Amino acid sequence: MDTTIADPLVGRLLDGRYRIESRIARGGMATVYLALDTRLDRTVALKVMHGSLAEDPAFVRRFIGEAKSVASLSHPNVVHVFDQGTDGDVVYLSMEYVPGRTLRDVLRQRGRLPGREALEIMIPVLAALGAAHQQGMVHRDVKPENVLLSDDGRVKVVDFGLARAIEATNQTRTGVMIGTIGYMSPEQVTTGGADVRSDVYAAGIMLFELVTGQQPYDGETPMSVAYRHVHDTVPQPSAYVPETSQLIDNLVAHATARDPQDRPADATAMLVAAVEAHRMLPRETTPPLSHSQPHPRPPVAPTHTLIQPRAEVLTAPAGPAAPPPPARKGGFRPNWFLVGLAVVMVIAVGVTGWLVAQPTYVMMPDLVGKHLSVAKSEAARQGFKVNVAAGEYDEKFGEGTVLSTDPLAQTEVKQDSTITLVPSLGAKRVTVPNLVGMAEADARAKIAEVGLKASAIRLPEPTVPRGIVIRSSPVVGESVKVGAKVNLVISAGLVMPDLDSMPKDDAIRILQEHGLVPDVKEVPDDDEPCTVIAQLPAAKTEVNAGARAEVTVAQCQSSWEDWFDNNDNDATDGQEFRAVPGVMGKNLKDARDELRAAGFKVKIRKLTGSGVVRIQRPLGGQERPAWSEVVIWH
Repeated sequence: MDTTIADPLVGRLLDGRYRIESRIARGGMATVYLALDTRLDRTVALKVMHGSLAEDPAFVRRFIGEAKSVASLSHPNVVHVFDQGTDGDVVYLSMEYVPGRTLRDVLRQRGRLPGREALEIMIPVLAALGAAHQQGMVHRDVKPENVLLSDDGRVKVVDFGLARAIEATNQTRTGVMIGTIGYMSPEQVTTGGADVRSDVYAAGIMLFELVTGQQPYDGETPMSVAYRHVHDTVPQPSAYVPETSQLIDNLVAHATARDPQDRPADATAMLVAAVEAHRMLPRETTPPLSHSQPHPRPPVAPTHTLIQPRAEVLTAPAGPAAPPPPARKGGFRPNWFLVGLAVVMVIAVGVTGWLVAQPTYVMMPDLVGKHLSVAKSEAARQGFKVNVAAGEYDEKFGEGTVLSTDPLAQTEVKQDSTITLVPSLGAKRVTVPNLVGMAEADARAKIAEVGLKASAIRLPEPTVPRGIVIRSSPVVGESVKVGAKVNLVISAGLVMPDLDSMPKDDAIRILQEHGLVPDVKEVPDDDEPCTVIAQLPAAKTEVNAGARAEVTVAQCQSSWEDWFDNNDNDATDGQEFRAVPGVMGKNLKDARDELRAAGFKVKIRKLTGSGVVRIQRPLGGQERPAWSEVVIWH
């Protein structure tokens, strides 16, 4: 992991959602960070484009389009893209976080891999590329740096579409190559064009590197390597590692043909050939190299995606066989000793045959977590017949990997017996149905039908009948885990508004707006004149349209000053009086701040919840003692 500390993005909350925890790696186009998605409470990998790309509008437009395409590519061997976005000068991708290491790390540690193990890595890589090719997508930058090996044994391909997005930048133009030169097909070098067969070529180069520990071409400059891709034929891996199987030689030769027409049609076609080669390969160990064998070059350093001007690159016989040993002469003279010896030998052969006929028991391999195609090949190689059972959903194991086996791993079974593999269907997700407009009971039944749970909150909504669903959270169409909770917002219908302390005329108007019939009576009271001191039904009580609402109002005086004089309130003697600001029609927060700044306490009451002040008491312009209370309704 890159342990560089001085990184301005570490610790930042990106786009109000992603808290960047640490930097994982830095490449030619982007830096990758470990981040927490605070909205969904999950760890993600954030790929942040370098500033020179983020400043290019053409790149940003193409980048967003490519991200949408990749997000639609759902495959267990593709690193999933969750989200894309910008935050100021930062352009980023939110992706699945895969703990583990890159294939480049593996090559750096081990140098090269046995042929069978190399194919077991290439098979899921080709499966991922094949899924992309079937959707019309081309990777354009297949290399070990873009292959991740997770800690639990999964193989994932990353960075689909980024090379294509680079093509849109003002850093590139006609005559410029985009890609990594060691894996670039002849047509990418000469014309800049790339299709699915260009990915096949790069996969062939990568297979060569896996089994030999080196790339087929090196040179002092990138252009000298590009020249060899165009004009040379990729050598056979067995020229560097003699024990390499002819099956792998043939696979590399087919994939790296200079003419695209001579390669497999796409990655799926190469996948079929790779699986067949894996099936036919014998078990192998890697013998130490003798002094007479070619020594591979050291593993290459990490390679970054190249933005490079395109140069004019179109510019002992076997010895005689040993003679057979001479025939032994002389006759055979039987005697009783030899006859007895023959009888003993016959009995020994019979016992040996009986022992050989007994079943051979082997240890059941651990196939859980491996891709189904790889697990089937490994089981067949060890002499098992394979039965694939119906898949099961699982939160831990990705789609297409082995979830369980029968018998279990590390148990003794007959070598030629049939074993059962249960593949994972991935995490089961269900879609939140459309519940808007349904009665609460029907909505709860619908939610239970799809395997979700329901809870409800009720809000007053005069325009929606009581008991009808207004909306849901999560919203309709969102994919959630089975058993997740869906919150239903249910209309409480018409409810009695809160009129306490409201001026008489405003209270009458509000009741009429709600379709209620006001019944107002005045009584002597020490409260402020002409304001509501009691109501029936109580506030927030469910009521029916046309119902009578009794409102008790403090007896109206000719003026507030008259009321003040009549009450002879000595408590206000000497107090400072201030004019109440008029805040009706203003945003609720702005109104509250303005009243407080003028030296008044503020009480907020809800009518419709619009967030805009509809009524205030006292009215704007009236004088009241400093720090007295002003009530506002919204």
